[in-house]
Amino acid sequence: MRICVISDTHTHSIDNLPREVLGELSGADMIIHAGDFTSKRLVDALRKIGPFRGVYGNIDGPEVRKELPAIDTIRAEDFMIGVNHPAEGGSPHTLQHRLRPKFPGVQAIIHGHTHRTKNDFRDGVLWFNPGSATGRFPATKKTYGILTINKEIRGEIITL
Repeated sequence: MRICVISDTHTHSIDNLPREVLGELSGADMIIHAGDFTSKRLVDALRKIGPFRGVYGNIDGPEVRKELPAIDTIRAEDFMIGVNHPAEGGSPHTLQHRLRPKFPGVQAIIHGHTHRTKNDFRDGVLWFNPGSATGRFPATKKTYGILTINKEIRGEIITL
């Protein structure tokens, strides 16, 4: 299974995503967006591409918040994946301590908010942040992620 993971796109239109990202989205078994869309239009466009899951971010308005949860747990093959933006904001330095209690029993935690990539295993859990596909500040580059699931779950950060 191949999952394309994006976050912090901060755009109203799918047309503003890089071509490479659009190609990955259309070829993925699942799409996960970890928040900060800015528009329901983008949510709708992602749903049209294929199997989609997402959570709202701190800048997403009422239209997006009506469509998506703040927190989601997804089964992918034999793995459980927790997804959160976190929409409550807060320091990136305390993020792991705030997120971990939200997701007991998961093998991966995907989050956005910091616009900084992360692909680390800690205490048997994959911590994954794809960064910002549009390179929105404070990101220093455009990035997205791929999760590959077979006998294990692995993450890869793609830099454009």
